[in-house]
Formats: sequence, C-alpha cells, structure tokens
Amino acid sequence: RFDSLQYRCRGGCDECSVFEEPRIIKNDFMDIKMKKIFYLVIALFMISTLSAQNKKLTLYYPDSTTVVNIVGLDSMTIFICGASKVGYGGKDYNTVLIGSQCWLKENLDIGTMVLGSSTQTNTGTIEKYCYSNNPANCTTYGGLYQWNEAMQYVTTEGTQGICPTGWHIPTLAEFQTLSSTVGGDGNALKAIGQGSGGGAGTNTSGFSALLAGQRAAYNGVFMYLGAGMDFWSTTEYSIPERAYTLFTIHSNGNITLSYQHKDSGFSVRCLKD
Repeated sequence: RFDSLQYRCRGGCDECSVFEEPRIIKNDFMDIKMKKIFYLVIALFMISTLSAQNKKLTLYYPDSTTVVNIVGLDSMTIFICGASKVGYGGKDYNTVLIGSQCWLKENLDIGTMVLGSSTQTNTGTIEKYCYSNNPANCTTYGGLYQWNEAMQYVTTEGTQGICPTGWHIPTLAEFQTLSSTVGGDGNALKAIGQGSGGGAGTNTSGFSALLAGQRAAYNGVFMYLGAGMDFWSTTEYSIPERAYTLFTIHSNGNITLSYQHKDSGFSVRCLKD
C-alpha cells in the first residue's frame, strides 16, 4: 500500500491544503505465492535487459530455504516444470511436476522406425519400433525400444540414453519415488480414457500414461495395445539379460515394478536431471 501525503498550493502558495493521494489497497484474495512468482518474473526481466556477463543471479524458491546461485551469466533460459515444453527431434514435449520430480508428459518418440521382426542395433542412429509397424502409432503412443537401444549401449544407472540433454531414463529408485508420490495408484498415472472398470485412468498426477503395448522379446510380435504398458528403467536385474520396468494394465490400478527381458520393446519416459 502506498500512502502519500502531499501539499497542494493555491494562489501562488498563499494557501496550502493537505490532500491524500489515492491508495492502492491490498487485495485480500491475492495468493502470496502468485505474488512471489510475479516479483521473480519481473526481476528476471529486469536482469535480462542488462549485460549479464560475469554477473551473479540468486534465486530463492518460494516458501523454501532452497537457494540457487548462478554465476558467469552470458544468457538466461527460464524453465518452469509444468509450463515449459521441451523441443526434441522435431517434436515438443509437455512437462509435469509430480512431487519433486519433473517428467516429460508424453512417451518418447525419437528415431528411425525399424520393423518389429528386426533387432535394434548400435548403428549411431536411434532406432524405434512403432506398434504394428505403423508410424501413426509412434505419433500417438511414442516409440517402443529395446533396453540397449534406449540406453544407447551403456549400462550406467540414470544415464541420458535416448532422452534429450538434461534428462535421463529413470532408475528403479526413481520409479519407486513416483509410485510412492501417487500412493501406489496406477490409475493416477494413466490418462483419462485409458483402462476400464477398476483400472480406469484418472490422471490425477498429470503423468498421462498411455497403454502403448509392447514388442515381444522372442518373436517380435506386437501385443497388448490398450491393455498394458511398460516403461524402461536404467536398473539391471541380477540376471544380465533383464532390467526393471514400471508396469500397469487396463483392468486394475496396481503399479508393478518388475524385471523384463532387455530385447522387449517398451516405452520410455524421461526424467529431468
């Protein structure tokens, strides 16, 4: 609120009177967090108009003791999970914040399609399966990838793999965190319209998972579109040819963290570093 008393003079200041300028009254309904965000945006805008080189920016997170110091600024990019999109391979991906984790909101769709009857190989070009060998299914459901292809032929947990720069394929522990955040409710992860009965998606998390099916490990057959989905993790099982996945199906709301054969073709969701 701005309260300002000034003097107004009449007749060459022979007579003066005191008047009060109009007040800007605080709106009781204004959300405090929104005001903080507003002030932050204004501050960042002002900073962006100045020469940022060799300057230091300190960000104080609203209602938190977390402080981030950024030094040596030459340029600035503001990323807000849940509002910002990520451009990758000619496609824009939405983002969603679930607990403390920032996820891509769509299944990854990157690479050149190969037939389900073939094995994805380390050619230097990302390869993907599209359900029923139909490219339109990649557009809708994302690509299906064998574990080694998704990992780009390394075995490091939490590796970037085929994800965009600054993102990675989640570990088993990170999937456990996701499951815990949504209370073990697989329906909270599924998009509206995915599943039925006790397995109908509510998408209360915003994760928007699709029942994208899979490509079978042993014969290359596509199956379970609309019935189930697996997401690869970077965590290997004790049997070398298997790795952990997050799995849910159409008929119930369970989240299953299990291990599958690495030659299977499954979906990939990326998690921000």
